[in-house]
Amino acid sequence: MDERFSHTVSQAYRSLHGELLRFLRRKLGGSADAADLAQDAFAQWLKSSSRHEVEQPRAFLFQVARNLLRDHWRRQNQSAECMVDEHEQDDQADLPPAAEGSEPVAQFERQRYLRQLSQALQSLPPRRREAFILHKFEGLSQAEVARRMGISLSMVEKHVASALLHCKRHVQGEGER
Repeated sequence: MDERFSHTVSQAYRSLHGELLRFLRRKLGGSADAADLAQDAFAQWLKSSSRHEVEQPRAFLFQVARNLLRDHWRRQNQSAECMVDEHEQDDQADLPPAAEGSEPVAQFERQRYLRQLSQALQSLPPRRREAFILHKFEGLSQAEVARRMGISLSMVEKHVASALLHCKRHVQGEGER
């Protein structure tokens, strides 16, 4: 690796990592994923083929971070859609009966359901939301979530159960009282 390049990255890391991390935490609502995304931004720079062409490291890193955020949110939305698919049969009873040719109506109802689910997730307390997302969307076992968050397994179980109940109530309209 070019020594001048590694010095530039090292210097940028020391001077910009904190600012980049604060930016990502703000965008993610304090999520623990912010630290991973900040590291990924620097890792992508190290892997990039444009090593010598980066004249403005701060601008470059923040653009990489914005791209990583978009990918992160896209993955979360896909995970939410998977969760919807898993529970769709149970929730079909809550939807109005579909008339022939009502695909746009079904699409609208699905989007409404996803918005409600997203609002329910956003209204959870940060630690509960983090435990729930790590377990349900990131696919970690409850024991792995407990280790990662530094809390007991029973606390993770309580967070996940409470978050599921909260989301169910919110989507069914009971959370708006």
